[in-house]
Amino acid sequence: MLYILLMLIMVLPTLAGLGKLSTIIFKIKEYGLALNMLSGIFFCTTIWTLTAFFFPLNLIVEGITLALGISSFFYFKVYLEFWNLILKNKVVFLSSSFLIVYFGSYFPFILDHFGYYVPTIKWISEVGLVQGISNLDLLLGQMSFWHVFQAGFSNFSDPFLRLNVVVLLVYLIYILEKKAWIHFLFLPVLFLFLQSPSPDLPVIAFSLIILNEVFNSNKNAAFIFALSIFIFGIKPTMIWLPIFVFLYGLIIRKSNFKFVTMGAFILILFIFKNIWTFGFPFFPVQMFDFEFSWKPNAELLQNSSEMAMMKTYDMQYTFSEIQKFSGFDYVRNWLFLDGIKSTIHICFLLSLIGFTIFAFYKKSKILWILLISILIKSIIVLLFSAQYRFFFDVFFVVVFVLFYKIISRNNSIIIFTMLSFCVAVFLSFPNLVKEYVPSFRLGNYMTGFKTTQFLKPSYFELKKYKTHQLGNLKFNVVDGYIFSFDTPLPAISPQFIQEDLDAGIFPQLKGSTLKEGFIWRKISENEKKELRNILKDFQ
Repeated sequence: MLYILLMLIMVLPTLAGLGKLSTIIFKIKEYGLALNMLSGIFFCTTIWTLTAFFFPLNLIVEGITLALGISSFFYFKVYLEFWNLILKNKVVFLSSSFLIVYFGSYFPFILDHFGYYVPTIKWISEVGLVQGISNLDLLLGQMSFWHVFQAGFSNFSDPFLRLNVVVLLVYLIYILEKKAWIHFLFLPVLFLFLQSPSPDLPVIAFSLIILNEVFNSNKNAAFIFALSIFIFGIKPTMIWLPIFVFLYGLIIRKSNFKFVTMGAFILILFIFKNIWTFGFPFFPVQMFDFEFSWKPNAELLQNSSEMAMMKTYDMQYTFSEIQKFSGFDYVRNWLFLDGIKSTIHICFLLSLIGFTIFAFYKKSKILWILLISILIKSIIVLLFSAQYRFFFDVFFVVVFVLFYKIISRNNSIIIFTMLSFCVAVFLSFPNLVKEYVPSFRLGNYMTGFKTTQFLKPSYFELKKYKTHQLGNLKFNVVDGYIFSFDTPLPAISPQFIQEDLDAGIFPQLKGSTLKEGFIWRKISENEKKELRNILKDFQ
């Protein structure tokens, strides 16, 4: 916890200073401390994304950013805004902040932390954005805006990757500034995403901030549209948000089409980044094939598509079984899976029905626009891969819409306190989770509270690997585990080596350095034997 506090002392002033500087440079009207810090995150990430095409986001980049942000923080006297906010909300701010830091100190338990988040951040901080990186590991082709942002602070300020604590503090500041008490209900759920550099937390928190701004008639449609595209760039399943803000600007605010200019630039940057790392504009979809030489192998993409479909049904059916489903089977089997997923799916369907009825009852133009946006997003998700994590944000939106005018400050804090206690029990006693919710598989990766958390956040360390070479690629493979989360670059997980072997291909350096990128080529029978020898320890 002490390490997290030291990180906050450096990063919060940096973001506040950069946010203040960006509002002055781009002549953006200020809407409070929290939105200024959100602006700081937005502009910092945009600059870093452009930088990462050419250079790694290393200690030099981080040092320049910290120096500029902290200097601006003091030069523009932003610290006075912090002080005034704390004075007005001492008890709530300090107690909530303690909980955020406390929950942020637990062990990471989301599997993507090891298989995707940490490896992505390592690549961006040590090498930068790499052309065709998805040939080495398909998951790395995503390289979310959020992991660009995480990578920039991972060298010195935040080596334990707990920047989501910063995000939740920004969200807390927004709640207190705007007196938007409904949002206190969402904080305990978001506590579960603090331990990892998960993009789910920032997209949910930031989208709820934008939603609140729209419902309070924010007139700066250009700025909030750019932020909505930025959030879409962090996690494309948030597609409902830019659709909603675009329709809001066009229909409610009656803005001319110039308001999309800044957002269009961010969208172009997002698409270019995807093409650079993945070979297609939208990961992991094989749409708009321009036949780039570094695009992934078609067989691997087909495997990924089949896996996405099987994950829709919680891996309870094979792909061949799913192909035989009738239209009725698709729906029935999805709704009535074994375990907790079935409950989530049914609640999702009921939420959409309830939201639709509420919109009919209220006859509000904003509600109709929001409903249309959510339905478009839901249809897209259901068509591609209807995993609950892709529509998890819809629950927050529905709760916000139904209760944002009803719940009082005292009631919201009471509910927040009760839910926070439940989360503390959930994280501290994982055996209870394993016993009472056996279908919640992540419970197997939860370890409970450790006294060392008071000094620094809990983290896993392995640092066991073996080095191999095939063709011109010298690579490292984790030893005794399935994920290469702390294996030196370039690292390939056993699972992806197996997929390459099955497809009869293997990644190769495009040039002579990692920065020049990767392509794939077919391999010989002798090379296949080499890969089988590498994998024999993982059978």
